[in-house]
Amino acid sequence: MSGTLEAKPRIDPRPVRWARLVRLSHTLFALPWALSGLVWGSRGIPALRTLGLVALAMVGARTAAMAWNRLVDRNLDRTNPRTASRPSVTGAVSPTEMRLLVAISSGCFIAASFALNLLCGWLSLPTLALLLGYSFAKRVTLLCHVILGVCLGISPLGAYLAAAGRFDAGSLGAFLLGVGVVLWTAGFDILYACQDVEHDHREKLHSVPARIGVAKALVLSRVLHGLLPLALFAAGLSMGRGVLFYAGILVVAMLLVYEHRLVSADDLTKIDRAFFQANVAIAFTMLLAISADLAWGPAC
Repeated sequence: MSGTLEAKPRIDPRPVRWARLVRLSHTLFALPWALSGLVWGSRGIPALRTLGLVALAMVGARTAAMAWNRLVDRNLDRTNPRTASRPSVTGAVSPTEMRLLVAISSGCFIAASFALNLLCGWLSLPTLALLLGYSFAKRVTLLCHVILGVCLGISPLGAYLAAAGRFDAGSLGAFLLGVGVVLWTAGFDILYACQDVEHDHREKLHSVPARIGVAKALVLSRVLHGLLPLALFAAGLSMGRGVLFYAGILVVAMLLVYEHRLVSADDLTKIDRAFFQANVAIAFTMLLAISADLAWGPAC
């Protein structure tokens, strides 16, 4: 049969392309930590309205930060084989669409924060500046991994304030939980950056693996992750938590060992499993530990 028609390539709907742009599934890294702070601030099950607003604020903040990162990094991503297929590089999502997504998501974050309470509302402004500013950190400082950690680490305290409405004695526990998130994030970001050493060297970007090499970077990642259980233990003491909370820390420690056993300087092929599966499990483990301990552990 002559004149056979060639099938046109499938074009995903715009929402699907936007979700792929910002890796919406990776919200699973940060959301459990925010919910942990919310549960702690509520001393149990939060009000449905508060839960919904915190989730909206969290997704809005992360989406704004990711869309902005993809926008300002699209030329760098084009030179990296690992990131060259991103929608921001291929043109599946245009720069105009990315700017629109940043504006909409930022608006959702700020509006949800003010709807929670005035304290969260006003704090959302410097928080958004930090989230958007992170995109330039790798261009200027080795602390880019820690800055990313701070971006995620403020979520437990922010969610705590969403429930409590003020800084009080319980804020210290939420802050220490956030310190743990900073250590956790910086550790896995260094781990993930080991994939891009050659690219970072070539583009003169600042990352720990590019500066000190993969082997030493893996050691530093392990040190940071080794400090995570200590930070969580300190948070538990501050919160006055019980055995279920500390059992969660033990599970986290085992997951960290599993994560680092998957990766070595000579073999980075399992880094995606280490990065996504183990870290999502860690985040949800602490959410479950805090929730269970509040439900069945010692009274606050």
